[in-house]
Amino acid sequence: MSAEARMREKLMVGLTPSRLDIINESEMHAGHRSSPGTGESHFRILIISDAFSGKSRVDRHRMVNELLADELQGRIHALALNTYAPGESVA
Repeated sequence: MSAEARMREKLMVGLTPSRLDIINESEMHAGHRSSPGTGESHFRILIISDAFSGKSRVDRHRMVNELLADELQGRIHALALNTYAPGESVA
């Protein structure tokens, strides 16, 4: 299973988002010294979930990081997060 598919599954189950966009940006980092060259190392995630209501941005990021802990210990080198509760402006 790809890193993207594993992340999608964990986030769907853990946060039941109304929107989940996972964008693989690994190709933009190919050849960089810190890039492992796997094609699955750099991701950007936009997620809208009721679970984020009343939570700070830091708490939201912690929630996502906890769900994706195994991936972040393994092949995911960088993860950019945009986390929103329903009704918040999506930048």
